[in-house]
Amino acid sequence: MGKHEKLLLKILSGDSDANIHFDDLCDLLKNLGFEVRIRGSHRVFRKEGVIEKINLQRDGNKAKLYQVRQVRNIIVKYKLGGKY
Repeated sequence: MGKHEKLLLKILSGDSDANIHFDDLCDLLKNLGFEVRIRGSHRVFRKEGVIEKINLQRDGNKAKLYQVRQVRNIIVKYKLGGKY
C-alpha cells in the first residue's frame, strides 16, 4: 500500500483529522486528478465533474480540521476513493 492510499484511508476513517499534513493533503488531491491554483496562502483545487472548489490553507504544517472534513465529504460524494 502506497503513501497516497494510506493517507486516503486515514482521511476516510476520520480518526485523525487534526493530524493530516498540509503538503500530504495537497499531494493526495493532485494524485486524485485535481488541478491546483495558488492564490496567496490559499491552494484552490478544482476537478472536472466536481462542482465544489476545495480551498485549503495551512495551519502550521497541518491542514485545518474543517478542510480535511470537507475533502473527505467530496471524496465520498464523488466516489474518488476508488476501492476504499
